[in-house]
Amino acid sequence: MTKHATLRSAPDDAAAVLLDSSPLTLEQLDRVRGRPLSVALSDATWGRIEAGHEAVRRIVAGAATAYGVNTGVGHLCTKRIPPDQLATLQRNLIVSHAVGVGPAVPADIVRWMMLFKAHALTHGVSGVSRGVVECLLALLKDDALPVIPSQGSLGASGDLAPLAHMVLPMLGLGEVVWRGSTHPAREVLRQIGRDPLVLGPKEGLALVNGTQLMSAYAAHIAVRARRLVKQADIIATMSLDGCAGSVKPFDERLHRLRPHTGAVESAENVRRLMADSEILASHANCDRVQDPYSLRCIPQVHGACRDALRHACEVIETEINSVTDNPLIFGDDDVVSGGLFHGEPLALVLDYLAIALAELASISERRTYLLLGGVAGLPQLLMKDTGVNTGLMIVQYTAAALVSENKGLCMPASVDSIPTSLGQEDHVSMGARAAVKCLQVLENAETVLAIEQLCAAQALDFRAPLAPGLGPKIAHRVFRNVISHADADRDYGRDIHSSLSLLRSAEVLAGVEQGLGLLR
Repeated sequence: MTKHATLRSAPDDAAAVLLDSSPLTLEQLDRVRGRPLSVALSDATWGRIEAGHEAVRRIVAGAATAYGVNTGVGHLCTKRIPPDQLATLQRNLIVSHAVGVGPAVPADIVRWMMLFKAHALTHGVSGVSRGVVECLLALLKDDALPVIPSQGSLGASGDLAPLAHMVLPMLGLGEVVWRGSTHPAREVLRQIGRDPLVLGPKEGLALVNGTQLMSAYAAHIAVRARRLVKQADIIATMSLDGCAGSVKPFDERLHRLRPHTGAVESAENVRRLMADSEILASHANCDRVQDPYSLRCIPQVHGACRDALRHACEVIETEINSVTDNPLIFGDDDVVSGGLFHGEPLALVLDYLAIALAELASISERRTYLLLGGVAGLPQLLMKDTGVNTGLMIVQYTAAALVSENKGLCMPASVDSIPTSLGQEDHVSMGARAAVKCLQVLENAETVLAIEQLCAAQALDFRAPLAPGLGPKIAHRVFRNVISHADADRDYGRDIHSSLSLLRSAEVLAGVEQGLGLLR
């Protein structure tokens, strides 16, 4: 059995994380999302870190030239740095690289950036001292989160600018969000009993080099998307029953003939969710031969999105358990310079995942449109008394606007490259841009599905007294505990926000899985 890093609840509701030689998983991260982190390291892990730092001390004392240890970086790699200026070089790397702009990175993602950087340093090949790791973990334990602008990384030598902003508070510079407000970092260090760090050889480079912004965004997106694909199946079955659609396209025999894993999973979910539907039974002999694609092709579209997410999760888990700074120090004090910091693996899957999430939203908006059109006896615009009332017509406009926005956001970032560092970094991944816009696509997709959920619940009201399938029945009940039926026009914007909050809380998913068992 694979051994995993240990995560457990701490008394102050922080999540206690033990980093040893075990991998972090997305399942573990999902359980601690949104919570402060208290990270401890095993004795063996501290031993690896200290051994790597001793190797740097020996290299500095010797005569050999080692990139990043006693040389400049990037285009300046040929410049040998005198021993008395090595500390200045490392500090300068941080302050000069902290050039990010734009909105701040969300708190959840900042926590995971710090966790992933600490985890990467535990391999013991980056050369940092114990004190560096202890300072990083002290900030994390007190949930003193650096203010990190989200723009400025090329995903080239990793996420240089964002990581520099992450490290600034360790030096007593920059700002942190602590106890609900923003403070100068030096003030917070004093409050938590820490002195500002003085970086030694190689330490600034080890901290500023890496893919932790991209990987933290990617992990955050992945854990939310893994819930969303299940919720998409539930909401789609609410629409399927609301539209009095057919369950025949979900026949297991069909999917054995084109057995893409995601499609098989989605079709199985729909069959389980639609069990015992009185609405289905009521039109078993109707003359409708086929449903529109947005209903009939749910397994094909949702399933392809699931497969894209599955591939992305494999890459993301590999990345968060990897070392991505440069150079690295191996046995016999062998300093090896490579390109593990290049963000291409993440850039490609984040672009791919954005496209998949946009498709979940696209087919959802089409089902919303279908529900509003008066299909199979539903009142048009999902309201009986229209004219003076516009019904739910305008909520589809919002869904359409977000689907259109996603199309622009899905232009791949990874196909672009602008050389930097006077040509030394002549191909970059643009993975940070892929990460930031993928999160926006995810949030748009969540909203579009929340709008479908709102409309599908309204449609199911009109199918009473016929009961929907077991899954839609539970989902409808949970939904109606929060949002009432609309008999006349009202503040639908508030309904959208309530539906979105319900979706993001996963209450409907939890209720359905409690009743039917875990979905695929």
